[in-house]
Order: sequence, then structure tokens, then C-alpha cells
Amino acid sequence: MVATDSGAAAADGAGVLRRVWRGTGMLVAGRVWGVLCTLSAFALLARALPAADFGRYTYYLAIFALLDSLVDFGTGAAAVQRTADRPEDVGPVLRTARRLRTIAAMFGVLLVGGGAFFFDERGAGWILLASLYPLTHPLELSATVFKNRIALGLPVVARAVGNTASLAIVAALLTLGVRDPAPILAGVAVGSTLGNLGQHLAARAHLPRERVDPAPLRDFLRHSLPLGLAALCQQAYFYVDNLFVRPLEGEAATGHYNLAVRIMSVGIMVAVLASQAALPWWTREANRGALWPAVERLSQPLFALAGLGAGLVAPWAGPILSLFGEDFAAAAGSLRWLLGATVIVYLGSSFLTAVIASGRGASQLWIAAAGLATNLVGNAWLVPVRGIEGAAIATFATESVVALGALAVLAKAGIAEVLSPRGWMWTGGLLMFLAGWIVSTFLPLAPVFDALQELLA
Repeated sequence: MVATDSGAAAADGAGVLRRVWRGTGMLVAGRVWGVLCTLSAFALLARALPAADFGRYTYYLAIFALLDSLVDFGTGAAAVQRTADRPEDVGPVLRTARRLRTIAAMFGVLLVGGGAFFFDERGAGWILLASLYPLTHPLELSATVFKNRIALGLPVVARAVGNTASLAIVAALLTLGVRDPAPILAGVAVGSTLGNLGQHLAARAHLPRERVDPAPLRDFLRHSLPLGLAALCQQAYFYVDNLFVRPLEGEAATGHYNLAVRIMSVGIMVAVLASQAALPWWTREANRGALWPAVERLSQPLFALAGLGAGLVAPWAGPILSLFGEDFAAAAGSLRWLLGATVIVYLGSSFLTAVIASGRGASQLWIAAAGLATNLVGNAWLVPVRGIEGAAIATFATESVVALGALAVLAKAGIAEVLSPRGWMWTGGLLMFLAGWIVSTFLPLAPVFDALQELLA
């Protein structure tokens, strides 16, 4: 009987892992499309706007990324964690989560939209208008029903429609002669609004139709508050370097650096999306006492692939950036450090998600706070000395602190088993990074980049 149960559990685990990979594939496909739309918009804007205005636009995007994190404030992950094993709680949990997001969104309007007027930003009215779009984030929570089933096709399509709309609006505004980054930002916000609305419409048929009472607020906050503060710290340490680079290096350098950061975001998307897709599965495995084997099965192959990909790209950082304009090659050193940070993210994202799945949200908060502190100190020290490359080094140090901190929490809890039979595979990412870099230096890609430069000129 024990053998039969074990076999059934193994079969079920294999089936869930297949769904996680399939769900991750859907998320990656959607995110790749989103990234292509974003980079296409960047390419159009980098050539159409003066360097300072392009830098200002990327600065606004960083602020709005922080605003998105503020509005979410852990409600998305908490909703999944609270309903992954209890689908009957979806209605009450979503009601409470939506209320919290609505309050946070209204605060965000005051903070970002009002801040634009307070600091006398050019186009403050447009920035205020753009800051209204997070009021549609409560609708995005409807996709929780798909996340719990690891069936993510419809939400991905809805988000892709929003990304496409944002690109189309940017192209249309440039065609109409708009060269002010603030109204362009508002146009991108319209596309994001359509994405949120589409996710809600896709999920509406799967939501409870009867009116239900909201879940107890205090109990929900106990789960979401640490996650929200941690996520805010994470977004802050990813984007706060703008607050150092812009005043110290200027808006043109801010644009150069933020393009390198955007390329890094392409590299880390599989790590982030795989962890999101795996959270319901890992939560169930944590309840069974089998979390670490699940982490190994998903994360070790991803870590090795990330190392290989980053290593192959690193020697060509300058030519890749030059595709957006010759001046952007100035960020090549930054991009190489950010590629190293990308590899580390594949560890940190997995370990942090495992911390969440194990119910240790408070630990995640302290880890993220340590990462933010590392980033602030690193930027304050290195940006005046090394410029935008110093900001990238601070990011590398930050991601290393986060990964090691999460691993320490899991080890202290008796979850992480680094000396397990598969433990040696955690070296794969670093070894593959070195191998990829060595191989890439011998690839005859220079003529390819020259041809692309001529094509885009």
C-alpha cells in the first residue's frame, strides 16, 4: 500500500511539474511578446526623442513599476497562497484583496500624480492621468483562478493584447508628432489598463456568481503585508538606482542604463514566471514536507540554462546596445554586470518563492529589506565613483545577498538540503556562464551586428 501511494504521489508530482512547465511556457511566451513590444517601443523612442527625453521616459517607467508593486502589495501572492488548496475561498479572498488594491491605488494616484505637480515635472497632468491606471489592478486579481489551476493561456492572451495596444499607441503618437515623454507614458498606461480588463473578462465565468462576504481583513493582512513590503523592497532595489543615476549622471546616462536594465529584465523573466507558476504546487509540496525536491526539479535546470544564455550574450553587450543607437554602447560594462546578476536571480527567485510557499512571509520581508539596504549603500558608494557601471555592480551585490539570505532561511528551517544527491547541480549556472562566455568569444557575430546596424539606421 505504501509503494502504491508513493507511486501515485510521484505520478501526480510529475503531472504537476508538466503543468508548471507548460504554464511557465505560456507565461514566457506572453512575456516575450510583451518584451518585444517594450523593446520595439524603446527602439522607436530612442531614435525619435532627444537623449534626455528618452532618459526621462525610462525614469517614469521605473517610477510606475514601483507604483505597480505598491498597489499589489502582496495581495496577488497572498490570494494564491490562501486559495491554492481551498478553491471555495476564492470569492471571499478576492473581495478583500480587491478592497486593499483599490485603497493602495488611490494612494498611488496621490503619491505619483500629486508628486509630479509637487516636483514641477514637465507634463505633470499627463503623469497624473497615467497614474490612474492602477485603479484597474483590482480586476487583475480575477486571474487567481487560472493561477491556481496552472492554466494560464487566457490571462497571457489578455496581457499580450494590452502590450500590443501600448506599442500601437506609442507608434501612433510618434506618427502624430508627439515628442513629449509624458503623454507617451499616458498612452502606454492605456494599454496596461486594457490588459487588466482583459484578464478580468477572461476569468469572470470562473468566478463565484453569488455574493459572498469578504475574508477577514486582519487574517488576510497577516499573509499579504509581509509579502507586500517584501515585494516593494524588491522593486525598490531593482529601480531605486534611478534616484542616484539621474541626478549624478544626467538623464541621457539614465536612458542608457535603463536600457541595459530592460535587457536584464528579459533575462530574468523565466525565473520570475516559473516561480509564479510553481507557487501553488510548491505550497502544496510544503504542506506535504516535500518542498526542496520540488525546488530542485524545477530550478536547477533553469539555473544552468540561465548561466549559459547570459554567458553567450555577455561578450556582445556593446553591439547589442548599439542597435538602439551608438551612444548606448556606453552601458556595455553595466550590462555585463547585470547579466551576472541575472544568473543569480535564478537562484534568488526560486529560493524566495520557496520561502513564501513554506509560509515564512516575514522572513522574505527581512531578506528583501537586506537587499534594499545593500542596493542603497552600493549605489551611494559606487555611482559617484563608477557611474552607471557602479549601479550595475550594486545590483549584482544585491541579488547575491538576496539569494544567500533566502537559502539561509530555508536551511535554518530544515528545508534546504544542499548536500542532497542532486546538490552538486546547483553549480550548473556558474559553470555554464563561464562556458558560454568562452564559446561566445569565438562566434563570428560581428558582421551580423554590422548588418543589423545598417538595417536599423
